[in-house]
Amino acid sequence: MLLLFGPTGVGKTEILIQEFSSGYEVISADSMQVYRGLDIGTAKPDARERSAVPHHLIDIREPFEQFQVGDFVRLADSCMQAVTRRGNIPILSGGTAYYFKHFLFGLPGTPKADADLRRTLQAELEREGLPRMFERLKQRDPESARRISPEDAHRILRALEVYDSSGRPLSAYRIRENIREHIDPVTIGLWRDQKDLHARIDRRVRCMFAEGLYQELQQLLSQGASPSWPGMKGIGYREFFVFRDSGEQSLAMLAREIAENSKRYAKQQMTFFRNLPGVHWLHPDERKAIRSLAPGQEH
Repeated sequence: MLLLFGPTGVGKTEILIQEFSSGYEVISADSMQVYRGLDIGTAKPDARERSAVPHHLIDIREPFEQFQVGDFVRLADSCMQAVTRRGNIPILSGGTAYYFKHFLFGLPGTPKADADLRRTLQAELEREGLPRMFERLKQRDPESARRISPEDAHRILRALEVYDSSGRPLSAYRIRENIREHIDPVTIGLWRDQKDLHARIDRRVRCMFAEGLYQELQQLLSQGASPSWPGMKGIGYREFFVFRDSGEQSLAMLAREIAENSKRYAKQQMTFFRNLPGVHWLHPDERKAIRSLAPGQEH
């Protein structure tokens, strides 16, 4: 199989459509494109692009539903097997770096969910409030508290659940150091210099607003969307709630905030991706090299 990743705005979709339109199927590794109705803000492949190359793990959850890395690994494994049975080559492609890490190395052996304990913690959350629960996490598992947003109730409760059920902090559960046995990937990372990437991100955000991002947000609000929905925590959506609550009325200011957050996220993505093993780093314009490395291509 092929793993193809890179930061937001680098040009992954363009390469997939232009270079892998026959004999390949894409398994999306994007934590926001799983949500229905989040199309423009996630730069989701449109119907034409998905007809050119089949895509999987897109539009499989409602934006108020949780979708965890464990769900991704399980579904990606299933998709990979199905694509292979059809005689096609799976391409895992996207920008959610920890999805790639856990797909390659597997999940840590954390305790299974405990429904009774979770209900107890949920009741404590409703009684005491999220800040108190986060303070408890900082005392019991400082490392996890540094990695988890103080506003991410689901992950805070899960970390507390692991500690309370096992007596060990979530951060003590480590993933394996070797790639899983049934995976033999060719891994291509896409890069651009910072100036070029930032210019592309700026253009992309302008295009999103031109294509109706603000209207998409209004539609989601009409469906009851709130900042607590998992789908509303992604860049391009979460900024709207800050913008709305601050009383600002300038869409240009909102667009700038989305662009700046996207640039910071791109830097974080590259830092994470560079730590993955066996990556062939190529510029998106190096099409011949990309094709020559990809499984199933004539070399």
